[in-house]
Amino acid sequence: MESSNVSTVSTEISQTNDSQKILSSTTVTAPIKKTATKDTIGPLPGIFIGGAAACAAVTFSNPWEVVKTRLQLQGELARNNSNYVKPYKNVFQAFYYIIRHEGLFSINKGLGPAYVYQIVMNGSRLGLYDPIRNSLVSTFGTSNTSLPISIVSGGLSGIIGAFLGSPFNLVKTRMQAFSTHMAVGHQHAYKNTFSALNQIWKSNGLKGLFTGVNAAMLRTGVGSATQLSSYFYIKSWIIQKTGMNDNDILLHSLASMISGLCVCTTMNPFDVISTRMFNQKKDINGKGSLYKNTFDCFIKTIKIEGIRGFYKGYVAHYFRIGPHTILTLVFLEQFRGLYIKYTR
Repeated sequence: MESSNVSTVSTEISQTNDSQKILSSTTVTAPIKKTATKDTIGPLPGIFIGGAAACAAVTFSNPWEVVKTRLQLQGELARNNSNYVKPYKNVFQAFYYIIRHEGLFSINKGLGPAYVYQIVMNGSRLGLYDPIRNSLVSTFGTSNTSLPISIVSGGLSGIIGAFLGSPFNLVKTRMQAFSTHMAVGHQHAYKNTFSALNQIWKSNGLKGLFTGVNAAMLRTGVGSATQLSSYFYIKSWIIQKTGMNDNDILLHSLASMISGLCVCTTMNPFDVISTRMFNQKKDINGKGSLYKNTFDCFIKTIKIEGIRGFYKGYVAHYFRIGPHTILTLVFLEQFRGLYIKYTR
């Protein structure tokens, strides 16, 4: 009887073990859901996030863009020892002068096309940076913190963005240069953005809308390569040295301030050329009154105005690019963080 009971128990244990083996062998492992990170945001959401960040920033930085444009155009191709009288003495006097003689809203001229330009240009530039960088990292098998990869990624995304947004940058620059009191550079009178685009189209067609695009691509390519590579490199360095959290706004602000200085220094010469190519008068055949092309503008500026001519409006440029860089990258980080939070 005892032998029979032992045999029965042994059989049940054996059956139980066989069942566990079957269950173990047939267990289906649930797929692990990949959590998105800031480095894996796709191109389309990246473009929208980048555009939104840039629009938020330009709301505050546009007045300094107006001042910068006027300073870069005054004394155009005038020698330093000439009798030309500068209406704008410095960045602060220019700011006050424009408001006093043209009204409070004049200091924000060109804000409409600036918004569209930021969405198109910076949306593409900031949105395509990570996908381009990730592709290059995958292709060459390097680290995503590689400085050369960051520079190339920033440059390529900037060139693409500058090309797409060039017509709106053209209109913005001409609107900012226009003055009802003191004209500097050629004056283009436009009612609004769409009227300006239509007027340019009727006068010079598609070629007219892309006036100065080569200079704009050069400017933004250099600026973007400097901004994005220096920002992410500096941010990584600060994190490494201080242990600050990647989502810390103070970290973003510090990295942005230093990055803005780097951008302003490398980009200002190309910014001067771009502004002048955009604003010069064109005849019915699309021929410029002052410059044949970007290279001609470069040569004439350095011959007549010297190296200082390339750094006209430098302080105003930093007042514009500094806060704009800080605000853009801070907003960018925050918007990317929100996107990650609500799309998990």
